[in-house]
Amino acid sequence: MPSPVLLASGTAGTLGEMGDVMGLGLLGGIVTKSITREAREGNAFPRITWTRGGMLNAIGLANPGLEVWRDEIGPKVGGVGTNVIGSVAGDSIDEYVEIAGAMDAVEGMKVVELNVSCPNVHSGLEFGADPVALKELVEAVVGVTGNTKVFVKLSPIVVGTPTTVVDLARVAVEAGADGLTLCNTVPAMGIDVSTRRPVLSNVTGGMSGPAIHPIVVRLVHLVYRGFARDAGVPIVAVGGVTRWEDAAEFVLAGATAVGIGAGSFADLRVPKKVVRGLDRWCAKQGAGSIGELVGGVRLD
Repeated sequence: MPSPVLLASGTAGTLGEMGDVMGLGLLGGIVTKSITREAREGNAFPRITWTRGGMLNAIGLANPGLEVWRDEIGPKVGGVGTNVIGSVAGDSIDEYVEIAGAMDAVEGMKVVELNVSCPNVHSGLEFGADPVALKELVEAVVGVTGNTKVFVKLSPIVVGTPTTVVDLARVAVEAGADGLTLCNTVPAMGIDVSTRRPVLSNVTGGMSGPAIHPIVVRLVHLVYRGFARDAGVPIVAVGGVTRWEDAAEFVLAGATAVGIGAGSFADLRVPKKVVRGLDRWCAKQGAGSIGELVGGVRLD
């Protein structure tokens, strides 16, 4: 990749829309909206709002569906001007497999990213909170993706199970995942004190932005030191990157690449600033490449 900076899923449009407002060739790649089998309109408005320290959203996986992706969007992947990572979501293993297989057949697609924050219709738990279901899901997807790498995007907080994020990351890799994305949004809620109503139509949603950044730094550090470093597993860190220093923290914690989401909503210049800032930081650290600084936090 020309840089370790990506535009995170759900923030870069369905494919190359952000190319109208920023130079995508400067980036390492973009991650598409999560695609589901059927088209989804998403949750009712309001479904996104700012809060102190970040952004609340409950978009509801709004997307055009697999048929439109396969027939109209996928054929354009090669012309985007940067690497494309296809995000996959669903409520059953069969749905993930069908979508991942369709993306794997797209010329120019580099990676499929499994958004495992979706509830499994069979258990009610998120795939990313159920080790057994996660293992079955990853193994099934790996079986149909011979042309693309498979990354698994985990939630930062595991609800309803004693299993930790590190445990789940290990399960995903042992099941065949090539890499990890840490992390999705943090479950959250906001209330308008004047109307006494939730600020989101869905009542609860996900928190992203600077407030969650230290949470994800810790998780990247734990996963990297726990097993990813020795296993050579790349980590994409996502959460609260609004400055190059935030991205540098992720790299030192163990991230191979960083994703920018809410930061690009606040300021479209953030991705470019982060790319240039990382280049300058790398030079000042005397490193020949950013890879030399991955996991370089000093603990002595």
